[in-house]
Amino acid sequence: MANASEFGQSSPSLQNYASAASAVKLAAMALIMGISLLGNASLSLLLLKDSSLHKAPYYFLLDLCLADVVRSAVCFPFVMASIGGGGGGASAWPYSALGCKIVAFMSVLFCFHVAFLLFCVSVTRYMAIAHHRFYSKRMNLCTCAAVICMAWTLSAAMALPPVFDVGTYKFIREEEQCTFEHRHVKANDTLGFMLMLAVIVATTHVVYAKMLCFVYDHRKMKPAQLVPAISQNWTFHGPGATGQAAANWIAGFGRGPTPPTLVGIRQASHPGNRRLLVLDEFKTEKRIGKMYYMITLAFLVLWAPYISACYLRIFGRGAPVPQLYLTAAVWMSFAQAGANPIISFLFNKELRVRLRACFPCCLGTQTPMEPYCVI
Repeated sequence: MANASEFGQSSPSLQNYASAASAVKLAAMALIMGISLLGNASLSLLLLKDSSLHKAPYYFLLDLCLADVVRSAVCFPFVMASIGGGGGGASAWPYSALGCKIVAFMSVLFCFHVAFLLFCVSVTRYMAIAHHRFYSKRMNLCTCAAVICMAWTLSAAMALPPVFDVGTYKFIREEEQCTFEHRHVKANDTLGFMLMLAVIVATTHVVYAKMLCFVYDHRKMKPAQLVPAISQNWTFHGPGATGQAAANWIAGFGRGPTPPTLVGIRQASHPGNRRLLVLDEFKTEKRIGKMYYMITLAFLVLWAPYISACYLRIFGRGAPVPQLYLTAAVWMSFAQAGANPIISFLFNKELRVRLRACFPCCLGTQTPMEPYCVI
């Protein structure tokens, strides 16, 4: 009788705890969804409206924002419905098995798309720094569209097989979502998918490391090499010539021809003839590269706990993942959908300036300067 009474007293407390946990999850999901929709939609409108941002790096950023908007608007409401549809705090999938497969396919599709696109962006960032002339000629709108289509195609190729039961898409009660069912490696078909995701993320960071090594290697100062000038009747010319050559000729010391144009003065060229990367362009490319690397790093940090839990399920037989850790890992992967706009505005001054320009009422008024004359 005592045990029964104790069980009767503990059962309401467990139900209250489950209801409170569900309420916290719903609130966190609503917050993530709101931040993702508002931030990505605002950044997308800014990139579409401002013509000065119609450049190759921002085309990729626009694609990332639109993918996160679709993920937040399509996938996250089903997660909220599964949390609130169980009754008594127990999560359940309130829809059909086909609907679960569709939602799981879209979730995995968007995850792999971000990974593949960030890898392609890392390659273009390296090309912009190391081979700027080739990059400026080839990276136009059509090339960016081709890269984006390739990323979507590869993502669909990775996410589509489980729809036809190559692997398994099903509702995972512990995660409150439809996704891969990760089991032990001997009874599991998703190991290849997880290895591909890990390889893509690792390769992306390798490309950024190579770009960093290139930048620091070319920042080393080399000793100056003096080249003697060539003299013909006191008219010095050649790489080592200076303005003294013209002064000597005007003073009558030389009887030869007019000194040639000094080597090193850049002549005006056609606008279509792109020159090498200069300081302002280098700073711009470096700033954009830093922004994309922070987006890539945020993707790694927010997805690493969940990927680790998946590998623990695959290789660890009889070692269940703690529920608290799994819940935190799943919600961190959801939070990645709203991280890109925040990182973009924090690490890209150009985007902040363009955003402030869209709200002229928020700009500080400058005091007009009075005209003056120098006596």
